[in-house]
Amino acid sequence: MKGTILNFDQQAQSGLISAEDGKRYAFTQNDWKNTSPPKNGLQVDFTAEGDKAHEVYVSSRAPLSASGKKIPAALLAFFLGLFGVHKFYLGYKKQGIIMLLCTIPGIVLFGIPTVVISIVAFIEFIIYICKSDEDFDRTYVQGSKPWF
Repeated sequence: MKGTILNFDQQAQSGLISAEDGKRYAFTQNDWKNTSPPKNGLQVDFTAEGDKAHEVYVSSRAPLSASGKKIPAALLAFFLGLFGVHKFYLGYKKQGIIMLLCTIPGIVLFGIPTVVISIVAFIEFIIYICKSDEDFDRTYVQGSKPWF
């Protein structure tokens, strides 16, 4: 049967699926058959027994990246990372301001702070590109991890 995860509580290790038949089915972490954790809004395929869902898999038609921010963030880090633009794009204003404030005076101070910020931005570009879409969303969009 196919459905959508309505809610998954990490602490309780249980969740609720709204199925195509109009019913709701409860499931636990033990029923989850994917390596990545369950996430609200994922399309799933499962076996129903009464009001319980078993053998819950992510449906092949489910999008892995809900935010679509990975590629734009990586490109901003590569081209404008020196000014912290990628940090502002991801919603990290404080970190973006730190990068901007290190770059501008760094130009006057023989470029040393500017070079350091450029290296940080390039490392972040590489990390963003190497992460899967799902891992990027979990780490930088949902997890709010501002550095590396």
